[in-house]
Amino acid sequence: MIVPVIGSVTQESRSCHWQTTIVMKAWIDNEIVDAELATLPVLDHGLLYGDGVFEGIRIAHRRIFRLADHIQRLRVSASAIGLRLPQDDAFLTNVVVATAKAHGSGEAYVRLIVTRGVGALGVDPSTCATPSLICIVGPIVLFPEEKRRHGLALATSSLRRPAFDTLDPRVESLNYLNNVMAKAEALRAGADEALVLNQAGRVVEASVANVFAARDEVLLTPHPNEGALAGLTRQTVIEHARAEGIEVVEGSMTRVDLLAADEVFLTGSGAGLIAVATLDGQPIGKGVESRSVTERMANHLDQARRTMGEEF
Repeated sequence: MIVPVIGSVTQESRSCHWQTTIVMKAWIDNEIVDAELATLPVLDHGLLYGDGVFEGIRIAHRRIFRLADHIQRLRVSASAIGLRLPQDDAFLTNVVVATAKAHGSGEAYVRLIVTRGVGALGVDPSTCATPSLICIVGPIVLFPEEKRRHGLALATSSLRRPAFDTLDPRVESLNYLNNVMAKAEALRAGADEALVLNQAGRVVEASVANVFAARDEVLLTPHPNEGALAGLTRQTVIEHARAEGIEVVEGSMTRVDLLAADEVFLTGSGAGLIAVATLDGQPIGKGVESRSVTERMANHLDQARRTMGEEF
């Protein structure tokens, strides 16, 4: 949904014909530099084998949204792949806050990365002595306003999410090739985003976002046991929906559940909350004017982003 861009980003308005260059910042090797100047050894196992974990975090209203929860989830992912984080939570928090301050924007995207570190040219992780820690903060590139207003086009991917006994999809590992290929397939089909299914053909999520369907004032979303990431934006929406008295069901879903829904929307750290208009060319619900649950949840999320997380 939101595309983090490495290095300097030039944004141009076709209507106003203005340009501005936004420099991303990166914390690496105990210092903060312009991201385009940051370097990583070619023998780092994160680069060689995707051996590492990450968290994608949103900065909104000058707050780093649910930072403590993101760091806790980073620790879970690291533990799942047997990667020990030498830094404590306070250190990681300070790194993210310092990099966010250096970037300066109150609306931005954070990528916090821990790799296995530099090692031998082979998959043996025991050759890596020290994990590498990197934090990148940069601008977010949103869908055009028209897309956000009218909703996205989803296309069901032919690629299935790997099974739990292959690689637990709930681990935010640096191996995102499955997600990348699903997104690329959707774009080739003329869609905005991919709908990813698991090995049993049930709905998991979009390529980089969770999926919700609303029908008769009940919210449905795939359970993490289906292979969906337990997203923190997803969790925020669930908490607020239940507080409002909306029933939320985490379970198994198929494409039919989405096509039969009154509303469908996606959530993610970068994307926030965005409506879905079509699935494989078929319209969902009755259009923009009938998305009351989507609008209410989007408003709740915006309020949560104003109060939850580290302010800087």
